[in-house]
Amino acid sequence: MDSADNKFKTVLHNDSNENTSDDENDSKCSGSEEIGFIPTKKGKQSGTRHDCDENDDTSDSMEAAIVQRLKEEEARKKGAEDSDCSNIEEVAQQASETEDKDFKVLWCEHDSQSPEIRKHLEFLKKLRQYIWASLSRSQYVSLLKDFVESEFFVIDGDSLLLMFSDEDTQHLNFFYRVECFLQDFTEKGAKYVIVFFKDAEQIYFPYPHFLFLRTALIEHLRHNTNITVHTEFSSCLSSKWEIFLKQSYPYFIIVSDVGLNSLQTDYLAILIAHSLSKKVNVVLTSGQEYDLLRVYGYHVQSLHKHIIFFQKHKEDLKHASEKLVKHKDPLIYLYEHLRLNTETIQKEVLQTVHLLKQLWPEGSDVQRVICVLACAVGLKIYNKILKNANTTTRAKTERSARRSSKALSPEEAADFCRMQCLTVTFLLHMPLSQRTQIRIMKSCWTKQVSPLIKMQQLCMHFALMQLRDTCDWKLDVTYLPDLNDDSLLMNIAHYYEVEYTEGSELKKELGKEMENEYKCLWDTVTKLSEKYNFGDAFPIRKTSQLFLESEKTLFRDCEEEIPAIGLISVKSDLVEDYAGDVLKDLPVIESNDPVVTSPKKDKQFDELCHWHSGRPLTEEYERVRCNADAKSKDARARKEIQKLQNFRQFYGSTLGDTTSKFIVLQEDVPENASAAVKKAQNKPKTKAETIVEENKRRLQAKEEKKEEEQWKALCVPTVKEIKANLAVGINNLEKFLKTLKSKSVKLSAEMTGLSACLEVWKEHCKNQGNTSKDLSKAVHVMRRIHILLDKYQDLLEKAHLQKLTTYLRLLGFKNLACSLSGQIGENNDQYISKYAIQVGPARFQLQYMDYYLLREERNDPDPRVQHFIPDTWQRELLDTVDNNESAVIVAPTSSGKTYASYYCMEKVLKTSNEGVVVYVAPTKALVNQVVGTVYSRFTKKLPDGLVVCGVFTRDYRSDVMNSQILVTVPQCLEILMLSPRCQEWAKRIQYVIFDEVHCLGGEIGAEVWEHLLVTIRCPFLALSATISNPEHLTDWLQSVKRYWQRAESAMEESCPDSDKNFPRKYKVKRKVREQKKSYRVRLVLYGERYNDLEKYVCSLKGSDFVIEHCHPYAVLTVNHIENYGIPSDLSLSPRESIQLYDIMVKVWQEWPRAQELDPEEFVSFKNKVVIKKSDVRKYEKELKEELCKWIVLGQRQKVNKLLEHLKPKSVDCSEGKKWNHFIHFVDKLREMDKLPAIFFIFDVHLVEYSAKNIFLNLLEKQRREQDPNTEREKERLEDELRKVNKALTKFCPQNVKKLNSNQMENLELLVTTKGELKYKLDRLTAIPSAYTYADPKAVDKDTFKKIFYRARFERKCHLQQRMALRGIGFHHGSMSAKERQVVEMLFRLGYIKVVTATSTLALGINMPCKSVVFAEDSVFLDALNYRQMSGRAGRRGQDLIGNVFFYDIPFPKVERLIKSNIPQLKGQFPLTVSLILRLMLFAARADDKADARAKALSVLKHSLMSFKKERYAEILKIYFVFSLQFLIKEGYLDQEGNPIGFAGLVTHLFYHEPANFVLVSFLAKGLFHKLCQPVKGTTVFSEDVLEKLVLILANLFGRKYLPACIMKYKHKFCQSKVFLEELPEDFADAVKEYNHKVEENFAHFLLTTAKLADMEQEYRLPLSKTDFTSKSCHGSELASYLMDNTKSISAISPFACLSGVTDNDLFNGKVINAAVLRSLGINVTNCPLLYLKKYDNQGRRQPLNAYALDFYKHGSLIALSTDNWLNEGDAYYALKDFTLLIKSVGTSLSELCDDPEDNVLLAFKQLGEIYEEKLQCAI
Repeated sequence: MDSADNKFKTVLHNDSNENTSDDENDSKCSGSEEIGFIPTKKGKQSGTRHDCDENDDTSDSMEAAIVQRLKEEEARKKGAEDSDCSNIEEVAQQASETEDKDFKVLWCEHDSQSPEIRKHLEFLKKLRQYIWASLSRSQYVSLLKDFVESEFFVIDGDSLLLMFSDEDTQHLNFFYRVECFLQDFTEKGAKYVIVFFKDAEQIYFPYPHFLFLRTALIEHLRHNTNITVHTEFSSCLSSKWEIFLKQSYPYFIIVSDVGLNSLQTDYLAILIAHSLSKKVNVVLTSGQEYDLLRVYGYHVQSLHKHIIFFQKHKEDLKHASEKLVKHKDPLIYLYEHLRLNTETIQKEVLQTVHLLKQLWPEGSDVQRVICVLACAVGLKIYNKILKNANTTTRAKTERSARRSSKALSPEEAADFCRMQCLTVTFLLHMPLSQRTQIRIMKSCWTKQVSPLIKMQQLCMHFALMQLRDTCDWKLDVTYLPDLNDDSLLMNIAHYYEVEYTEGSELKKELGKEMENEYKCLWDTVTKLSEKYNFGDAFPIRKTSQLFLESEKTLFRDCEEEIPAIGLISVKSDLVEDYAGDVLKDLPVIESNDPVVTSPKKDKQFDELCHWHSGRPLTEEYERVRCNADAKSKDARARKEIQKLQNFRQFYGSTLGDTTSKFIVLQEDVPENASAAVKKAQNKPKTKAETIVEENKRRLQAKEEKKEEEQWKALCVPTVKEIKANLAVGINNLEKFLKTLKSKSVKLSAEMTGLSACLEVWKEHCKNQGNTSKDLSKAVHVMRRIHILLDKYQDLLEKAHLQKLTTYLRLLGFKNLACSLSGQIGENNDQYISKYAIQVGPARFQLQYMDYYLLREERNDPDPRVQHFIPDTWQRELLDTVDNNESAVIVAPTSSGKTYASYYCMEKVLKTSNEGVVVYVAPTKALVNQVVGTVYSRFTKKLPDGLVVCGVFTRDYRSDVMNSQILVTVPQCLEILMLSPRCQEWAKRIQYVIFDEVHCLGGEIGAEVWEHLLVTIRCPFLALSATISNPEHLTDWLQSVKRYWQRAESAMEESCPDSDKNFPRKYKVKRKVREQKKSYRVRLVLYGERYNDLEKYVCSLKGSDFVIEHCHPYAVLTVNHIENYGIPSDLSLSPRESIQLYDIMVKVWQEWPRAQELDPEEFVSFKNKVVIKKSDVRKYEKELKEELCKWIVLGQRQKVNKLLEHLKPKSVDCSEGKKWNHFIHFVDKLREMDKLPAIFFIFDVHLVEYSAKNIFLNLLEKQRREQDPNTEREKERLEDELRKVNKALTKFCPQNVKKLNSNQMENLELLVTTKGELKYKLDRLTAIPSAYTYADPKAVDKDTFKKIFYRARFERKCHLQQRMALRGIGFHHGSMSAKERQVVEMLFRLGYIKVVTATSTLALGINMPCKSVVFAEDSVFLDALNYRQMSGRAGRRGQDLIGNVFFYDIPFPKVERLIKSNIPQLKGQFPLTVSLILRLMLFAARADDKADARAKALSVLKHSLMSFKKERYAEILKIYFVFSLQFLIKEGYLDQEGNPIGFAGLVTHLFYHEPANFVLVSFLAKGLFHKLCQPVKGTTVFSEDVLEKLVLILANLFGRKYLPACIMKYKHKFCQSKVFLEELPEDFADAVKEYNHKVEENFAHFLLTTAKLADMEQEYRLPLSKTDFTSKSCHGSELASYLMDNTKSISAISPFACLSGVTDNDLFNGKVINAAVLRSLGINVTNCPLLYLKKYDNQGRRQPLNAYALDFYKHGSLIALSTDNWLNEGDAYYALKDFTLLIKSVGTSLSELCDDPEDNVLLAFKQLGEIYEEKLQCAI
């Protein structure tokens, strides 16, 4: 198998001319084939078809010329040098030949020196460079993270073939590997199709092995699996393929970037270019990796430049495709002189199949059929061409050529075919379990037999093609993957060539059954070729011709010793409880075995310090002094703390209308607040309470009277204002209504407003006459009627109702007036027609009132909530907290779900001074926001040493252990929860709030959320707006709570007094009041957004913008609706529901339910005055169901027409044009009153660039349009002001009283003048509203200065301030927290209206806006991010509707985003070796052993991934066992499970497995101390030392792989080296030694656990489920003889065994994935290996990106963007992590080292400071 891989690698390397290292060229390909070129003379045709049955009429001279030309071409190629510095092959030959002289395939075309060909070659060179440039920018991402069941992708079939095949591929193993690959996608829920282009087949004719394999693969996938296989497309440029792409629009296409030869590579390049031009992203086969849950690969985003390239070179691409693929039948030469063409083979196959059907009329199976056809057709054709060659006039010459090439005789060819029949007999009767034991031999066929084999492979290809079209014959194709076994054939050939001739004792019987089968096959062959006499079935060998190269034939010695199999026993209760059921079935190594005794026993490790800051983590330290203890700080420190707290309060005040609440500790708080309220209501009132109530009533009456007077004063002005400007007047009226408390006064104001609105409408109707009217004015009338009837129903009297009835009649809504009055009134058509709305009342309300329609809201207040009336679902949350229950809360953004969090905090603060609430936020930005909210909401007087709020993030911590509300990120809380020293603190936790809990489904850090959810013992609240399977999540969490219920009960029984578990020094007085325990987990769902979202597609057309409304159903397709229905969260606004109905009526005029679903007739709308949103939802539901029924009724065409009607007509534009017009788009939004808006852009550089462009545009516009004298006047005023200030400085403030009257007058004059000058200057420098988006009324000058004061020293502060004055801001992760907070505050306050941002604003940050704009497409713009980002649109209480704009995003991407379901939370692979070490350390070092053990078991047992999936649970146990064995053998655990040696250091760096283990190996060998030698006489280290240190750390921790194709060109870089250098030799040796030990440990583990595999499953192909578990074959001596019983294959997949892999090969990690037993569920990705060199599946080296080292050298983020293929944002995050890593390593090492002056510590400290300084300077 290794040799096969290496051989294929060489083929690829030769073709792509890569700069490969020595280890990449370990082997050479002896059978690789390269296409050549035969030029012809102008005006003449050569290479006419030759049929072997016809006389050859080609002249001797012509043939001699061809042969001579072939030799010259061959010599020319051998002498050619790779002189192209760009490493591109200058080959696009118009004819082809293979390197094998005995098998040549020729196409004859035009002159290679023609201008057309030269132009073609030039274009191919350009194409290769273009594709390289595109692929170089590929991003390594999870391919299925945004994948949903309704989407699919395409796999290029030829690329799939190239991934797993080579010349030596064992057929069945090839199919097994292909099926494993496809099954991995299938198991993960992916939907895909496979496409084989017809034209691509032509490329394979020089490679018959691959051609046959390709055809067999197509037929197998088509017949034996459920995968859709397309073969109807001729090429990627065909019209059919373009139609397919347009209709289905795949998610991406998986393609290889390199082929078998340069022709196929160019062909694939055309496919890549075409796909990208059609807005289909490309994923490379190179570098793909997978684990249990995800598949990762290099993803290339389709951009506008790809469309431009394709359009520009469309004809060139078409011409290139035609030249690359030969449509003429090729001419094939065997042994240089025997000629045949493919048409001959096809004819012979057709005739032979016809004969076979007559011989086997009952049908047969594909193995027998292909065997007899290949042998019969091959022998017949071979005999014909031999005969034809011998009867020509050149017989003498040809016989001479034959002697030189030694072509097989017909008898020798028949011998070989007999052995082929025997091989198939073995395949039919010898089960896979026995075939795996066949002896392993390496050999190769002689030059005499190879051409025959290749010709037979062509025959097999055409036979399969012919059988594919056979419908009248029964053919079982189940075993298509097992048509041939070359290894078995070689064994049989060797037996008959060597062993059979050595003596009678080695002559083995076939066995009766196999003998009969073989004879039947051979007899059929002879019958099919009855014109020729090929002899009988026996003897099998009639000639002595050797078919194998004897010198190259080797047998593998399988008696290699395998070390003792078994596990080192571990005596640990934790291990026994979790994995005991697995361990009991596995062998254990004896205690005196060297494997057990060899691991070193180091001292125990005890962690006491914080990992990043180096400060102790003990509870005593935290409880003595803290920030809140003023006595513990000096004056300056106290002042800084006060400043920070003041800022947090101010920051929090911008987050909402919350007022600070002073919390008073309540000694006796009832357990259920809601129950207490009810109890208080039932209690009789005392006299004092009665007096208090009477006083309240008097005050209310007084307040009401005051409000009445206030309204009387405002009534007339308000009416006038409404009549003057309806929108402004109504807006002011609503503002005034919000200030009122009296409902009666509100009613009066509403009635007055209604009357005024009606007068406006009447006046408008009079002015318009018969012309169309502005119905928005009528909307205001109807809206006031809705409000009156909904909110003041209890106060409306008869007079009010009569007035409303009259108004409805005036509007023409007679049926509504009758409905309201309850009687039929008189009809006055003439009177009504003047003001009537010419639209039905239901349609009017839906279409025109739209987002003004009211929602169902409760009117009864809840005493627990002061400032608003909570909805039913919100009350359920409050009840949850009151009952100490847990809850999963899924509700849209801005729906009010976080209120429960702060209610929970308030409850704990009131209950005690010791109880703790932990708020877990996913990002540091969200942490800062929550801290600000807590500071602004709560104030509480606490004892010294305690504070209300603490913070804990990776790079900042404050009051962690002494706060009542701790706000943190998941990783930091996990540190505390798994710290042996923090158990007592953990018991004080009363509630944990998980915000954005959907992060459980993320790629990085998701497992940490799982660990926290399963380790906390208290109730929790889990909040999210985007979970698609909340029921599954809730069930999982409920199972965790049930576990804790049992565990806590067991702990109480075993140890009633929990304090007994603690040493005396840890005992503290428990002040936390015991809460009523509840283990219930509620699910609270609320799906209704406060305001609807409307989507718009924006594109540039000419110089103007086209902004089209995008109906949600416009993104659907008929197939999508048919297969998956309409997504449940794809809701419509009332206007969109009407739009849908109208188009349904339009496309199906005879629609039976048209009348029933007419808005005026719909049951929920008919005669209803107030139609509410809930009524519209019923209507929407009916329309949805009806649309789905149309498809069931066979109206697919009508549905398709309907969807086409809804689709907007978007237009693409170039990237440059798009950003040049971006500023005009922002202006357009302002004109449409759609600001404030957030513009989401994923590139950090573009975020700043676009914001600056908008800013500069406003500056330029103002400069261009303002009065030119303004600047001069400004300078004059500034000059005068300077003079006045200078004059004022002469007056000393202390001597003012001594001034005489003249001096006093002068002073007063100067002061007055100064004021006037400042006023004039302010007016002159004020920015006119036309040149700013800012709202100056939102923030006063003092507040503005206060906001920017804290960020005054930040690098971009001045720019931000100037931009903010224009209402513009930008926000991304590379900015400092202070800079981001400035933008957040000003935006929330309404001052800034335009913000460009990356996804930093997507996750929970409170920045609501009117509109969200997606201004850039990205691979990271997925379904989840879309929902998070679009959720910002629509400010509750300010906007009635939210707007989402797609600015030049490809419409197919828009479709996917809107209709895609959110990815389901399925969990992660939760375990790593480092985590298991942490759990063992926690259990061993904990003060409360029972608590620690329960938490560790909870982590191990309760993975979301394995919930309700027993197989995954078993896999995790197996992995746990391996991890334990690894940790014991490497000296991190002893046999009792106690941590020893460097265990603590490894756990400190657990994020970076396996680099943390490698780092320890460096330390153990003293390599760092050897390297870190300071400059003599100093403690400073040279640049060379630090650079090497960065190189080492980058190789360990900064591993970002680049795609292999990136090294195809010798590219010159500006500043960076780009490709990371290899480790210094001694470090590299240490890594190799480490890897060797790990591979050995992993192999031992696999061998030991092999018995846990499901062998029944192992003998089935994973996708097709083809079963190979037949019974053993008995009675065949030859079969037994060919088996090697010394071969150990206990842990190897039986399919991999066929390629010669044995148990010993498991010690080489590179073959594990392809060889390991699949049902074990683990592979080499779970093994902590750190390979120095990584290769893709085509054998090419994948270089590491040297970004960390390059940045250290040049310090430029821009250089990393231009050279290292990283965008600035990604580069910044990566470098920031790298900086923190250096600090983490330094702090961790300082814990182990007693000497603070140790050279290694000093080196890391110096490097950390330098690196951080460089990063700060770069930003």
